[in-house]
Amino acid sequence: MRFAILLISLGLAASAVGRSLAAPGLPLAPCDLRATDGMALVKAECGVLRVAEDPARPGGRRIPLAVAVVPAVSTSKRPDPLFVLAGGPGEAASAFYASVAPAFARIHLDRDIVLVDQRGTGGSNALDCRAGSGGGGPPTEAQLAAETERCLEQLRSHARVRFYTTGLAVRDLDRVRAALGYARINLYGSSYGTVVAQEYIRRFPHRVRSVILDGVVPPQVAIGALSALSAQQAVRRIFAGCARESACRTRFGDSQRIYESLHAALAAHPVPLVLPDPTSGAPRRLSFTNYQLAQVLRLASYTPELAALLPLDLNEAAAGDYAPLAGQFLFIDHLYGNAVAEGMNYTVVCSEDVPFYHVTAAQRAQMRQTFLGTAPIEELAQVCKLWPRGPVAPDFHAPLHSHVPALLLSGGDDPITPPRYAAEAARGFTHSLSLVIPGFAHGQLLDPCMGRVMARFVRRASVAGLDTACVRRLRPMPFFLTPGGPAP
Repeated sequence: MRFAILLISLGLAASAVGRSLAAPGLPLAPCDLRATDGMALVKAECGVLRVAEDPARPGGRRIPLAVAVVPAVSTSKRPDPLFVLAGGPGEAASAFYASVAPAFARIHLDRDIVLVDQRGTGGSNALDCRAGSGGGGPPTEAQLAAETERCLEQLRSHARVRFYTTGLAVRDLDRVRAALGYARINLYGSSYGTVVAQEYIRRFPHRVRSVILDGVVPPQVAIGALSALSAQQAVRRIFAGCARESACRTRFGDSQRIYESLHAALAAHPVPLVLPDPTSGAPRRLSFTNYQLAQVLRLASYTPELAALLPLDLNEAAAGDYAPLAGQFLFIDHLYGNAVAEGMNYTVVCSEDVPFYHVTAAQRAQMRQTFLGTAPIEELAQVCKLWPRGPVAPDFHAPLHSHVPALLLSGGDDPITPPRYAAEAARGFTHSLSLVIPGFAHGQLLDPCMGRVMARFVRRASVAGLDTACVRRLRPMPFFLTPGGPAP
């Protein structure tokens, strides 16, 4: 996912959407797709396909799959659409696409865009039960257990949470493909969506014409085990980047030392604040501690836009004004809390990742020295003790071997899916190209010129001779020296 971007309201392919699409097994009607924050709008054709929640009990509960098709602009469209797979786990494909639709504009000219809210997200029986609010600190074991039980109890009325794993989701995708009458499809997957894309290719190899993997997780990796170490390295790279830029270095000095000083001060005395909520404007009371600071640091490492603000915000806090950092925290908490279906996230992570973590004592000792500490894996372990595990195929984490043409995209400073992950995944494709963009972080979809590169790749379904020259000219956003922006 890409964060802290300005979204614009869009009306795409209005003339095409005005007519009803013919689908052999899935009637569609005009609808609007909205981004999570409600700021972006895309016209589409929507329908619902009902599937068995538990495939072994076809006569049992059936759940809706929310499907949207954004029809190609051209009346002479290509027969193979692009299926867009969101990240998270837990983000709805429809909301994700509404946020980033301009990046797909060139592909959308002559191809339908198909969006399936993965089971457990969006309009597909969402497992939504967000625990707590952003004003607090890290939960105790008792609080975490109580919140997990509360979430499970809330979901029992409409879901058996164990049946919301990736393996079942890719079966759903293929049912949608068949119902819409597409013989072959192209795939774009972002972050966790790359896991879904590769699992779909594993199960339905002859149905995929091409795949774009953005922020790549290879099948062999259980994501998140060492996230604290990766996050620490990413933040250090941000501070080092400021030190390399003379304007940033002159304006702020040593950002690493400023952070360390703030960390020590907050450990001794949390800062009480009253500030406007960044989404509603209503006053919010907040005790700003190292817990909130850690969340800002972590999310700043995900995108150059937030990273560009970090030295300035830390400097303002060192001067006594914590409002910019606290505002960032509230914005992040609101945006991601609403974007991800927490229950679906737990089902995927507790079934497919946490059981495969192998963290050594030495690695735990290293984590304790990071700004996140061991809290991420310890809290997950507590949740997963209570959360039901779902079905996972024995070969789910086996290397993939595929002849599907693949374009792999990585940020050189990605804190969660580093370029080495893409290199590992690329070994499973006989026809692939891996692009690493120096200085960029998690998810390259919105990078300038990336839409052009992706469209060229999908048009040809080949990496041979693919023109990627514009990628070499990409530069991350420079550091803000004042709230008004970078130096001119």
